[in-house]
Amino acid sequence: MSDATIETRGETEVHETALVDPAAELGQGVTIGPWALIGPRVQIGDGVRIGPRVLVERDTTVGEDCRIANGAVLGTDPQDLKFQGEETTLEVGARTVIREFATLNRGTSAAGKTVIGSDCLLMAYTHVAHDCELGNHVILSNAVNMGGHVIIEDWVIVGGLTPIHQFVRIGAHAFVGGGSRIPQDVPPYCRAAGNPPKLYGLNSVGLERRGFSEDVRKALKQAYRILFSSNLNLSQALERADEDVTAIPEVRHLLEFIRAGERGITV
Repeated sequence: MSDATIETRGETEVHETALVDPAAELGQGVTIGPWALIGPRVQIGDGVRIGPRVLVERDTTVGEDCRIANGAVLGTDPQDLKFQGEETTLEVGARTVIREFATLNRGTSAAGKTVIGSDCLLMAYTHVAHDCELGNHVILSNAVNMGGHVIIEDWVIVGGLTPIHQFVRIGAHAFVGGGSRIPQDVPPYCRAAGNPPKLYGLNSVGLERRGFSEDVRKALKQAYRILFSSNLNLSQALERADEDVTAIPEVRHLLEFIRAGERGITV
């Protein structure tokens, strides 16, 4: 790489009213706004912009080029009565945007950490509880509230004002409509909405926008019809889908996701 193509970042800027713990580490080109508080063992990656009145309490890693808006709170103790002060962490991937007054807790001894992937958007007032794990490119709309141990895979979109029960999983490329209540797993590639929630077919628009081929979409549609629109029970439908549907990775992921469920599947 020539000198002309090497990226250079500006000086790190910390507002005079902000407080940064001596045990925190700031990357290059970081901006920290007025009255922000950065606690011990916090690592802030290059190019991160932290707005006013943000609290990053402790033991948190923020990836490069993230944006954290006014009043967001990261790395606080879990809201779990079993938490006894054990050393746990919060990890946020690169280029993730965290909007106003979102709250992200550290993990407990159960998992040891809470993880947010890269290129995510967490809108205002979202809550990510202890031991949750979010993949990459996840969008949580305003006031999505998660219980502990929730797993959300890559490219999921969750509409606003949606509570997600603890230990629930939401599969890759799923879409959850706003105002839903999610007490059970949502399968990958599907749309769910309502209270109680129901499946409303594949997330066809999202899959097409993300470049899934027609063959893949047809195979997923065939699997969906067997699983959720036939007269078979779920165990029978899984066996039938194994026999009848082309064994492409996306179909395998759908079937394995359902088999691994412990809270039941939204249907």
